Parts: sequence; structure tokens; C-alpha cells
Amino acid sequence: MARDKNKILFSRTHRPVDWSIEQWQVALRREYAKAQNFRFKNIGRHPASLEFAVTNPATRRTYRAAIRSERLGDNFCSCPDFSINTLGTCKHIEFILSRLLRQRKYRNLLSTGALLPYSEVFLQYGPRRRVIFKSGFDVPQLLKKSALDYFDQENILREDAFGRLGTFLQEAKRLGHEVRCYDDAFSFIAEVQDTKYRRERLERKFPEGADSAGFEHLLKVPMYSYQREGALFAAQTGRALIADDMGLGKTVQAIAAAEILAGEFGIQKALIICPVSLKHQWKNEIEKFCDRSVTVIEGLSHSRERLYQSETFFKIINYDVVHRDLELISRLSPDLVILDEAQRIKNWKTRLAQSVKQIKSPYCLVLTGTPLENRLEELHSIVEFVDRYRLGPTFRFLARHQELDPENGKVIGYRNLKEIGATLSSLLIRRRKSEVLRQLPERMEKNFFVPMTAQQMTMHEENREIVSRLVSKWNRHKFLSEVDQRRLMIALQYMRMACDSTYLVDRKTRFGKKVDELAVLLSEIFEQNDAKVVVFSQWERMTSLVAELLERKSWAYVHFHGGVPGPKRKDLIKEFHDNSACRVFLSTDAGGVGLNLQAASTVVNLDLPWNPAVLEQRIGRVHRLGQHKPVRVVNFVSEASIEQNMLEVLRFKKSLFAGALDNGMDSVFIGKSRIGKFMESVEKLTGSVNNVKDESLGIAAKQELKTENDVYSAICAAGASLLKAFTGGVAQGAAAVEKDLTTGKPCLKLPLPDRQAIGAVLPAVESLLSVLKRYVAP
Repeated sequence: MARDKNKILFSRTHRPVDWSIEQWQVALRREYAKAQNFRFKNIGRHPASLEFAVTNPATRRTYRAAIRSERLGDNFCSCPDFSINTLGTCKHIEFILSRLLRQRKYRNLLSTGALLPYSEVFLQYGPRRRVIFKSGFDVPQLLKKSALDYFDQENILREDAFGRLGTFLQEAKRLGHEVRCYDDAFSFIAEVQDTKYRRERLERKFPEGADSAGFEHLLKVPMYSYQREGALFAAQTGRALIADDMGLGKTVQAIAAAEILAGEFGIQKALIICPVSLKHQWKNEIEKFCDRSVTVIEGLSHSRERLYQSETFFKIINYDVVHRDLELISRLSPDLVILDEAQRIKNWKTRLAQSVKQIKSPYCLVLTGTPLENRLEELHSIVEFVDRYRLGPTFRFLARHQELDPENGKVIGYRNLKEIGATLSSLLIRRRKSEVLRQLPERMEKNFFVPMTAQQMTMHEENREIVSRLVSKWNRHKFLSEVDQRRLMIALQYMRMACDSTYLVDRKTRFGKKVDELAVLLSEIFEQNDAKVVVFSQWERMTSLVAELLERKSWAYVHFHGGVPGPKRKDLIKEFHDNSACRVFLSTDAGGVGLNLQAASTVVNLDLPWNPAVLEQRIGRVHRLGQHKPVRVVNFVSEASIEQNMLEVLRFKKSLFAGALDNGMDSVFIGKSRIGKFMESVEKLTGSVNNVKDESLGIAAKQELKTENDVYSAICAAGASLLKAFTGGVAQGAAAVEKDLTTGKPCLKLPLPDRQAIGAVLPAVESLLSVLKRYVAP
């Protein structure tokens, strides 16, 4: 395209009708270059060499640019845009050219192309990357002849010569001729060779593919055939995207792929990036399936820095910390990066997506059941992390596949979609449930661990302290009055309710993350047009919060609870079964008995009943005779709470609690043996909760204390608990300011009426001191 010296007037968002997409994009970069204040200097070792270091003062980033001629495609820049845009130019090249062409001595040189005494081997970027040989003006005849064995008539390196390029460079050196081979060319050749070697080695290790004997002891549990196929595909590809439907076990495939890469190619560091609610689920899955060490990275920055330095094989972080931890991740230098729920980076404009894409690793594995939700740009953004060259530049990709309204430029459809599948076939594997239905188990159950907010944890801990005092009282006297028994039941119930939301306890505030996490889960499930879900909570207040979410999202639902009159219940069930637009059956445990809800294939338990029989009743509404689909059960469990400890410590033993808490707060224990066993279980449970809290803060969930505001909230919560304890324990009007006899300084004297008051105040003081000591610098 000719270089127009006059100012070009055109739209930056819509291509001029008479321009090609390439003309428009080159013009955009030339216009952008005019407005820049880049700095550049010649760093070439030869007088005729036009090699420059070009720096953007605003970002302080410096790139290397090689200028060979005025023609598009002849020049080179090390910036990311040049390597991806397939235009053969970028704003840095255009900026340098515009400055050089102002000088007469460069105009003739650049119009014909610079003749250099040395030859070059460089990487040519485009839809297909190719290694090019450009000869200098005094190349020895012997080297020219030898080059024919390595490069074709268009000077492109032959595929069978990738492993022999070093021999050609040695030959040039022996003949006394300089051949400059640039780093990106070496990297590309190494990448191609590594892929070839990896495939050949894995074909020898797994000669029968998914049915090979090498899978027998790969993990501690057997995998389904399609899972073995996915794991092997990921390991062979090196950088892959597994886009199986939800519930098909992408996690176990990723763990198996990591095992293969560790066993065959010696990788030692795998970094898993996932939503915060899935971090501990990943940890549990890793411990279940393999013997590799694993660390969940969380807490404030100094804590995270220490955890990054641990020697564990797997390290797990959440997306929210990636931007803040980029330097720590760079120092970690992971061999393998696993992105779970990778649709989080579907919008390439977000800081999150841009930060994740700065992470470098030889291997990567991207997991998502929904690689394409609304727009083609989303798929392009996700694939870009796996292979930034595969789909080409975004502008060219969209021009090829979007149908635009000629009047307003809006997207009205898509075309050539089969090409995308063919282009991605070597790095993407996707199986639908319908394809592997016969391999699937009837029921799959998973726990989603959700962090609590500082406000939730404060409420949870206040009630735990009540429980602890009552347990202590039982241990001293082996007796609890009926009033104390009621207080114990209420405190335990409030601990559970706080795990869902503070609204369940105070009916005013709405601190809690389960509803937000449910929204994310439902969005993914509803990517399947016919998917229906049953959502259970023990508390009607919690179902009301979910109902508000469903209204906001315009997801049709029915709300089933104890207050629904008998005649209307049938109508709700019929609506859920017969109306394809009705996606959610929202219910308390009133819907857990006697209902058939086989129209759904997913059960979500926002909270878990203590009685395993109640849990089975819930699941049994969907997983029952006549259900022709695999049933997925998702349990939401609040981290570092009574819920997690019941799950991990007691494992829902049927003899414990025996439905006592599920019968309502009016229950009163009768009989010493029963209450004795119950109190023993409560002591273990609350002791476990206390131990979990000691590891972090004792006031706020360790997931939450990431910012100064979180720490401030925790200190305020601890201070509030202390003031509350003083308010209840200090004798009214008894406080006085007196002189300390030893130091002579004034002090505040607070008389406490009895030992019980001291017992209430001291834990609050200890909690506040713990916060100050741990999170406030001296």
C-alpha cells in the first residue's frame, strides 16, 4: 500500500467501504504512530544495518526493530502486535520509517531494500509462521549451494530441516560468512521440535492410546475412557483446551495430564488458577487422585509470597490475585499453568485477561465448558492464552467470520464456523454428555468451598463462643438446664445460618457469597438449553435471596416452601415439569419429601442438613428410577466454618446429631446418654472450628483479608466484640480513672463483677490483640 504523506481521514471503528481489512489496519497503525513520542537509537553493528531499540516513554517498554525496506513484510519488531497482526508492520516500525524517510540518505536505501554484508534467518509471521533465509550481498557460492538443502525456492526452511539448521549455521561460520539467526526463529524451531519429540515419546509410552496399560496406575482411582483420551491429548499437545460439557471431569483429566508430563518430561511446578470458591475443591481432588504435594496460596501479600516459595508440586491461586502477584508468578516460573473456568478471561479488554496472558510457561491447559458464550471474540480471547497465533489477529478473525449489517455495522450473524473447528482441532478437545453417556456414573457429587465475608465470620464466631462456653459448662457440671440447651441449639443454628448469609440471622444485612457463586454456576449450566436445576436450602429466607437473584437474571423458576398451600403445590410441580422455560425449582426441605423432579439433572444444596437422610431425600427427588440422565450434585460449603468441619471431621456420621438440628429450635434433649454424646460431638466440632481460625485470624475468613479495607474491617469486628464483652461485664458506673502507684501515670480501672464476666472479656481482648499483632505493623 502506498505511503500517503497527507493526513488520512477514516473511522477507527468501521472499515471504509473501498478499503481492504489490511489497508485499514495498516493505516490505523500509521496514524497512531504519528501521534507517538517514541525514542529510538540505532544499535546495529554495521554502518548499513538499520537495527533500532525503540522505547515508549509512557510504558518504559523497549522493543528491537529491524528496518530492511519500505515494503510491508520486510521489516521486523519484537513487540507482541507485530508477531500477531500478520500485517508485516506495527506502530513502532511505522514510527521509525516516518522519521527515516525524512532524510535523503535513507529514502533511496529503503525504496530498494538495504543490501547487507551479512545474511539473516528470521521468523516470518502470518497465518502460518515460517523461518526465512535472507542472503547478504557477498554470500559465498558454496553457502548458496548448501542453502538449497535447507530452504526451498522461496527461502522457507523445509520441515525436514528444522533439526539440521544448526549444521547450516556452523557451515556458514566455517566459510567466514556471518548469518544472524534471531531469537524468535530459534524459539519457534525449538517449539516445533519439542512437539515432535513429545508426541513420539508418548506414542511409545501409550501405544494403545486411551486403552494403554500406562494408565493403570497413573492415578489412585481409575478414569473413564474419554477422560484418559483427554489427558493424553493434553499431554501430547502441550498447550491444550479441554472444553467438555460440565460434569464430565475436566479436573481429573488435568491432574492426569500433569502426572504424564511430570513422569515423562520432568515438570516440577504446576500453577492452577481458578475461581476462589474452587481452590479447596482442587486441593481435595488432587489429594484424592494423586500423591503430589499441593499448596493453596491465600492471605495477605507477605503470606502469599512465602507460600509461592514452598516446594510443593501444585500451587493453587484464584483469578483475583493474578494481577497483584505477577512478579511472584514470574519468579515461580511454572512449568505448567492450568486455567479452570477459563471463561473468566473471555473479555480480552479486562485487566484480569491481560494479566493472565502475561504468565509464561512451556505447558498450559485451559478448562472450560463454555468457551463460546455470546460472541466470537470470547473464544478468540481464551484460545489466545493457549496459542496466540492460532486464530490470527482479532480484526482478521472477526472479518472472516462475522456478518455485519451494512447500515449500522452491528453483528447480525456468523459464517465459516466450520473453519474455526478445523483450525482448533489440534489444540481443542470437546465431548458432549450425549457422546459419553454410557461411560458416565449415575450420580456425581462435588463440594464447592465458598469463603465467608468478615461480617459473616464475626457472626459465626460470636455464636461459636456461646457454644464453647456452654460446652465448658457441661464439662464442669455434666449438666445443662433446659434454657442452656435451647441457647446451645440457637447458637449452633445461627452458626449455620451465618454460613449462608448474615441476612438469615439479622434480616437486615446481606453479607454472603453463596448467592453470587450460585449465579455463576447457573449461568454455566444454562448454556445447555434444556438444563433444569433444583436448588435446596433449609431456610426460606435463603431461598428468598435466591429468588431475588433469579428475578434479576430473568430466569424462570418456581418457589416451593412450607408456606405454599397444598392445592398450589401441584401447579408448581407441573409448571416445572411442563414448561421448558422454567429452569429452576427453588425449594426448602418441604420439597425434599414425596416429590418427583426428574425434569432436572442437577441438584444444588446451598447448605447441608446434619442428617444424611434429609440430604438423600433432597437428591432422591432428582436421582430416582426413571431418570435417564446422569445426576450432578453440587454442595456449597462455607470455608473455615461449622459446615466445613462437619464435612471434614464428622463426615456426616449417621449417629451424630441424628437430625436434632433439623427438627427445629424447639427440640430439648432428654436423657443423659443422648446429651452426653451430643455434647462430645459439639466439643469436637467447635474445637475444630477454633483450630481452623487460629491458622488465620479468628475473626475473618482467611480468604477475605487481602486488602487494607478487609484488615480494617477485621480490627473493627474484633473491637466491637471487645466492647460488647465489656458492656455486659463491667459494673454500671464502676469504671474510674486512678493513678498507678508504680508508674504514677493515670489508668482506667474496670471492675468486673464475677469470674464469668472475666471469661467473657478475656477472649475478646485476646482476639483483638491477635488481629493487631498479625496485621498491624509495629
